[in-house]
Amino acid sequence: MAIDIKYSGPYAILTLNRPEALNALQFTMIEAMSYTLDQVAASAARALIVTGVGPKAFCAGADITELMERSLMQQRLGAQLGQRTFAKLSALRIPSVAVLHGYAFGGGLELAMACTFRIATAKARMGLPEVKLGLIPGYGGTQRLPRLVGEARATEMVMSGRTVDATEAERWGLVNRIVAESDPVELGKTFMSEFVGYSRCASLFAREAVSRGMATTVSEGLDIEADLSTLAYQTADAAEGMRAFLEKRPPEFKDA
Repeated sequence: MAIDIKYSGPYAILTLNRPEALNALQFTMIEAMSYTLDQVAASAARALIVTGVGPKAFCAGADITELMERSLMQQRLGAQLGQRTFAKLSALRIPSVAVLHGYAFGGGLELAMACTFRIATAKARMGLPEVKLGLIPGYGGTQRLPRLVGEARATEMVMSGRTVDATEAERWGLVNRIVAESDPVELGKTFMSEFVGYSRCASLFAREAVSRGMATTVSEGLDIEADLSTLAYQTADAAEGMRAFLEKRPPEFKDA
């Protein structure tokens, strides 16, 4: 299959497996990804790693051959499918990381931006080149990119279609860090190991406080933070964490 899923310890690993086409996204792949994300959400995984097969690309974007000669309604439904699937990824109750190596263009970069985190090897190249085809991004790129890098830089990337390298992407905040060339799955595991040992309740509340706060004013965001902080105190994991701290021992979180 062009979308593979496997589990390794606390990790779910979603792999784009179409290296002969630089892992370009077909509509059937996006549909399969949506179904796969439902499986991940129902699993015991504590983190999701997203990567692509082959050394040349994480994902080169949408499969252009599928975009030709489609009706207005078909184009609209295609955009909504991509947006809906990537929104499902963004809303996962566990953190996710896209491991970018080689090309991450168009829909590939939009997929990566729907993840909680992005890491990139030095050879990674990123961009939203749709304008070069007389198009604009349709899977969330015009909305997620400015929230990551700011309106001015996002507008520059979208309107010029230019490619940024890993160094520039890290400086702009598009990727969290640059990592050494290695097996993408192992890179993802190493990065996500910093997050999987904590209470899933606290991790979820923390992510929700940040994401919901970004969509509103600071004043309203502080109210959201206060509400979620109060909820966190009510969990068994919070009681265990504070007790373990006082007893000078590692906590044993139960995700409750």
